[in-house]
Amino acid sequence: MDINFDVKAKIEELVEKLQKDPALLKRFQSDPIQTVEGLLGVDLPDDKLQPLVAGIKAKLAAADIGGKLEGLKKLF
Repeated sequence: MDINFDVKAKIEELVEKLQKDPALLKRFQSDPIQTVEGLLGVDLPDDKLQPLVAGIKAKLAAADIGGKLEGLKKLF
């Protein structure tokens, strides 16, 4: 894998994979660095993966909030 990847695009790709696979999402929640390394197929220092992991967590949280807001809309 090319280490010089587009971080934003990679976050989108990994979030999509995690949302489609509940077991993978659970693994990410318990060990995000190891899970991302496995998905990327690389072994990088944790500090190099932290921005990617943080982006994935933020994107997943935003998607979760968006889903909850959609549920609220149905109440009104």
